[in-house]
Amino acid sequence: MKNKQSRKIKELPFLDLFDKFIEDSIRKRRIQPNGKALCSRTIATYGYTAKLIREFVLACNFYLRLKQVSHLSLRELRAERNYWKKFYRKFTDYLYGKRGFYDNYVGHIIKNLKVFFSYLNKDLLLDVGAFYKSFYVRKEEIAIVVLMPEELNFLIYDKAFELSLTPTLQRTKDIFVFGCTVALRVSDLLNLYKTNLRIVNDRHYLVVRSKKKGTSTQVCLPEYAVEIIKKYQGKYNTLLPPIHKVNLNLNLKGLMERAGFTQPLTKIRERRGMPVEINRKRCTIRNYRFCDLVSTHTMRRTAITTMLCLGMPEILVRTISGHTPASKEFFRYVMLAQSYQDRETSKMFEKLKTVTLQCRWQEK
Repeated sequence: MKNKQSRKIKELPFLDLFDKFIEDSIRKRRIQPNGKALCSRTIATYGYTAKLIREFVLACNFYLRLKQVSHLSLRELRAERNYWKKFYRKFTDYLYGKRGFYDNYVGHIIKNLKVFFSYLNKDLLLDVGAFYKSFYVRKEEIAIVVLMPEELNFLIYDKAFELSLTPTLQRTKDIFVFGCTVALRVSDLLNLYKTNLRIVNDRHYLVVRSKKKGTSTQVCLPEYAVEIIKKYQGKYNTLLPPIHKVNLNLNLKGLMERAGFTQPLTKIRERRGMPVEINRKRCTIRNYRFCDLVSTHTMRRTAITTMLCLGMPEILVRTISGHTPASKEFFRYVMLAQSYQDRETSKMFEKLKTVTLQCRWQEK
């Protein structure tokens, strides 16, 4: 009886401790290695992870608990290792099968779990073992949807197209064009105020401190971007028209469709490292089009790609975008810009074939 009671004491409530993990994050008892507090979006993902774990426990009738490994025999350690292997297998099966998630999201959930286990060991000094280190975090590279410089030029300078748009889509176009110029994240873009604007020798500069990274950037605005700011000056508290991100996403798809950016695209995601082609549901057009895949992320990505395509040095682009030199995401933009350069180079060599001398050299 004593042995059974002592083993019950060794079990720790997983979900209660996960709630404490979230609470400590909210109250800033947990901070980043650099000493900064965790951002609200990161803490929100912990909440989503806890919600999914609770749903998994109920749906699969899985008994979830923790044990301190320092109290376990060798045989019990092996059983504990097998327990967490079983948990990982069943939980990922649930996420992929029942919930239909893809590698990036499942990987993000597993990453949060690993952070939680590390918190138990390091912060709470509960020796729950290192079994979580065998949890594999999957990642996938999702195709970057960006406008090429020619397409962005059309949106900026074609006045006939602008006049054909409804007032809502005109505002959407202005926000999109501005976003494709300054390379800000949408959360920073929609929260620009007069205080972010600096004028020196008739030049307008946008000075912003990123909420996510905490980095400061200063961008000299071109004439068309200044015109957009002046257009809405005094109408709103912000520099750009206020709009909810969800509505902006919907409007952008309509704007791109009106612009004729409707070329078909294949949408590929990955599950367990295997590519899965995704088709549109409940729609007469089965395949996705370019306009269907445009989102608020496209603005920042287009800005970075345009800068690289038109010859701006990488170090300056990184300064504006806030990417680190070793950023894998930034390297993808470089590769995309290179493909654009390769295409333009090929066009140039094709033109070279048609260039001939008016007067050919003749032997005397």
